[in-house]
This record gives sequence, C-alpha cells and structure tokens, in this order.
Amino acid sequence: MKVLIVGGGGREHALAWAVARSEKVSKIYVAPGNGGTAMMGGKIENIALKATDVDGLLQFAHDVSVDLTVVGPEQPLEAGIVDRFSDSGKKIFGPTREAAQLETSKVFAKDFMRRNAIPTASFEVFRDHGSAKDFLESTTAFPQVIKASGLAAGKGVIVAENVEEALLAIDDLFEKRIFGNAADEVVIESFLTGEEASIFVVTDGSDYRFFLPSQDHKRIGEGDTGKNTGGMGAYAPAPLVDEAVLEKVEQRIVIPTLEGMRREGIPYTGFLYIGLMIENGEPSVVEYNARLGDPEAQVVLPLLDSDLVGIIEASLNGTLGEAAFWMKEGSATTVVLASEGYPGSYETGREITIGPVLEDMDDVLLFHAGTSFDGRKLTTSGGRVLSVTAEGSSLRESIDLAYNAVGYVSFDGLYYRRDIGAKALS
Repeated sequence: MKVLIVGGGGREHALAWAVARSEKVSKIYVAPGNGGTAMMGGKIENIALKATDVDGLLQFAHDVSVDLTVVGPEQPLEAGIVDRFSDSGKKIFGPTREAAQLETSKVFAKDFMRRNAIPTASFEVFRDHGSAKDFLESTTAFPQVIKASGLAAGKGVIVAENVEEALLAIDDLFEKRIFGNAADEVVIESFLTGEEASIFVVTDGSDYRFFLPSQDHKRIGEGDTGKNTGGMGAYAPAPLVDEAVLEKVEQRIVIPTLEGMRREGIPYTGFLYIGLMIENGEPSVVEYNARLGDPEAQVVLPLLDSDLVGIIEASLNGTLGEAAFWMKEGSATTVVLASEGYPGSYETGREITIGPVLEDMDDVLLFHAGTSFDGRKLTTSGGRVLSVTAEGSSLRESIDLAYNAVGYVSFDGLYYRRDIGAKALS
C-alpha cells in the first residue's frame, strides 16, 4: 500500500520510520518532509507540498492512488484535511476539524472538560481587553496562566507571576495582537502545581490503547529554566505515571473524554495527547493535543513493538480492540539539538556533520526536524534541528547512549540540554 504522511518535523520523520517498518507498505510520501526523510531513500520520498495545502495534498493522493494518509501536525487538522479527504473517499487518520477543537480551541476544550467533569484548572474566558483587565486586577491568586485560545505554534501560553505581568500579557494578546486571531478569545486559568507528564492514546472513537507515558522538557535551559520551546527532549516510560496514576487517568480523563465526544456527536478518531499535571498522585489536564507530540513521538514510537499501520487500519475500521498492540521492555530517551538563539531568532543554512559511527550504533536513531538536504549537503533549516534517540534496558542506559551519540553530531551554534531525564533518575 501507499502511505502519505503530512508534515515535516521530527514527529513526521519518526512516523515515516515507524510506517516503513510495516510489511504492508510499499511506498511512503512525506509532505513536505525534511532532510532526514529525503536521505532515507528506498520507498520513502519527499513531496514539495506544504502540510496546510489541503487542495494540493488531496489532488496528489488521488493522482498517485494513495491508500492511507496520516496527519502529523495540528494546522492541517484545523484546516479540515480529514473532512476533505473523507468526503472525497480517501482513507485518512486523524480527528475531524470539529473533533480537533480539543486542541485548536482552548475555550472549547476547557468548556468540554467542565461539562464532562474532567479534572483541570479553574478558568474564565475573555473576549476583550477590558473585562480581562478587570478580572486580573480583582484577583489576588497568582500565578495566573494566560492562554490564547487558538493555535499559536506552542507559544500562546504565558505564566504571569503577578498582576503587572498579567496586564502586560493581555495587552500583548488583545492590543498588540502578537498571536493574531488566535487571541480573539483568551483563557485565564489558575496555576496548577506538580510535575508534568504526557499521555498518548490511539483510538477508534470507542476503544483505545495507551502508548507508554512520557515526559517532555519544554524549557530551553537546564533545570527547567528560561523560555518555553517546542520541546528540548523527552523520555519514556515516565515513572511519575505509575499504575495507580494511569488508572486514574483512564477512569477520570480518557474514558470521559471519548464518551463525551461521542455523546456530543463528534466522535474522536486518531492520536490523542493529554498533557497532565500530577501532584501527590492526582492527575489534572493541562491541555489536549489532537496528534502525537514532538519530541515525545521520537521516544514512544520506537518503543512500540507492533505494526503501526495495522493499528491505524484497525482504528479506522472500528476494530482497534482486536488489533495487536504491544510495547517493548526498557526505555527510550531523545535529546533535541537546536540552533543557537532558539526559541528566539536563529540562523539557518549551517552545514551539519554526522559521524559515520552513528550508523553502526545499535539502538540509536536520528530523527530530523529542521534540516534540508540538497542531494549533497545537509544543512539546518529550523530552530529544533535533530532529535537523537536511544533505547536502553533502563532509563539510565538510554540517557547515556543518547548523550554519547550526541557527540557525533556537529554544526555551528549547536545547543542542547544536558539534563534530559534527570528528574526521573532523582
């Protein structure tokens, strides 16, 4: 079968790698892909179409008789790619535009959680500067978390430590419009304390299966300091999510979410991310994503010991409960190599050197994100450039293997955190 993967980041490279392992698949197209998918060769080919070019992607799928499309990022979901493909008779994996509102509208997600008694932070919704200002000036409970409701490339969340910071934040959102239309509605919610974890499920709308729980490292600096990023590394499984916590997540969050979506007439099919805050063993939802996370996909997919394509097909057919779904023993760690200056401004076009010894390293994978390959030279093209992933029999072993492999990659301005997984070890 022919598979089209939509997207061009590290998550999509990991998806291409996982899909390529299936004996069912003869050809994989990645649109637009990156330098890593361009270098995979064989049955994998990059297609020069943007992930948001729904018309072009649909026409391409018809032209080359694509059998299955898998959507990686959130923007095409918001653009209704699943609806368009399905209406045209093309098989596609991901939530509909309406179901994807769990991610694309924080107002929808928070109201949905309130309606379905799903544990989350208390919140208020504002649609103008004045009412938000009045609320912030009347409260003494800080920090407050201020969120643009729409998609803002993972940057639309501001934690205000005091009223002055909060007022500056809403001025940025409502008056300066730093996130454009994404801040037409703003959610202000109470600050949750605890430790974060990432839960991923694959679902056919009724049945569901858990990937191993993971933990992302969103801050740019070691010790979780500095600005938020798209993620500087991850590991799985996360010991924070033990069996008792996972049972609570299943009963209080996953089941009510899927049942609530079905009850409201918008059943959810696809990958679902649940960002958690866990305090004293009690989980609360920070946010939903209508997709696999990045860089978490780079650790949960290598630990999947079943055919991903078979799992996706079963989900689309409504038979996920009958599909083989096994996870490996052991752990995986990924370390993100970023461009100097990220998540602010940074230079691109810097040549990347990868030591050939990496190809001979067992249990080490290199997933590309912000890279370009012209057939001769590999260069940087983004803020997060590469994810170095390693599997090990223990978390300690996977961390050591990943950091050892990092030493064989170089480019001018390379930056990475040196403490991925340290919280779990301590």
